[in-house]
Amino acid sequence: MKLYAVSDLHLANRVNREALEALPEHPLDWLILAGDIGESEEQLRFALQVLTQRFKKVIWTPGNHDLWSLPSETIALRGEAKYKRLVSLCREFGVLTPEDPYARWPGENGDYIIAPMLLLYDFSFRPDYIKSEEAVDWAAESGVVCTDVELLHPDPYISIPAWCAYRSAYTERRLEALPRDARLVLVNHFPLRRDLVYLRVFRRFSIWCGTRRTEDWHTRFPVSVVVYGHLHVRGTHYRDGVRFEEVSFGYPRDWREEMGLEYYLREILPGK
Repeated sequence: MKLYAVSDLHLANRVNREALEALPEHPLDWLILAGDIGESEEQLRFALQVLTQRFKKVIWTPGNHDLWSLPSETIALRGEAKYKRLVSLCREFGVLTPEDPYARWPGENGDYIIAPMLLLYDFSFRPDYIKSEEAVDWAAESGVVCTDVELLHPDPYISIPAWCAYRSAYTERRLEALPRDARLVLVNHFPLRRDLVYLRVFRRFSIWCGTRRTEDWHTRFPVSVVVYGHLHVRGTHYRDGVRFEEVSFGYPRDWREEMGLEYYLREILPGK
């Protein structure tokens, strides 16, 4: 029995959908979906239909693309309403979400608690000399403008940073209530630390990559592994003895078609 993870399936792309359909069955294994599965409810539904037939249990947390409100949608839910609709969709398939009790994965030396989280970002992954209200303009100076500016809405919160603050506080309370001897697997779409934001070209995109609120969570809480995506820069990193796994699949340019999706599944537990 293994726990796998992948993020950023981006099923708006035909070749990515075909790779998903070709994925072999893992009847004894669990799968973490760490966000950006698609850009519409239909794409998420397609993914859940396939993956709940391939894996014993699926755990999901949303990415920014999942939460977009597209002009093409007949009923374009916004912000928290869109998120709650996706949570309801996941529950139709028995998929666990950040709103559900945390699952326990049975390891050989005791259980692990898997905590999917929705935390968003607050533009704090920026230089200290840039004010929060100046961050988007600062990024635009280098030609970087995230599509979230147009398609990701904070309703009913006044801003994405305000939504981020609420979600971070809500998640902190849940984590603080866990036993101190627990072994946690934290799952978030965005990296929890600024020093994990590896951007080769568009470096000022960092402001859309997380929040400083979470920089010490891997030591504040009894964390064994942190799973995230968003960056499309796969890798395994360690901070203070804690393993951080970036598990992006990505756009067609980010992966080799001949390898298939199976090759890009990351084994989280028991871990190699």
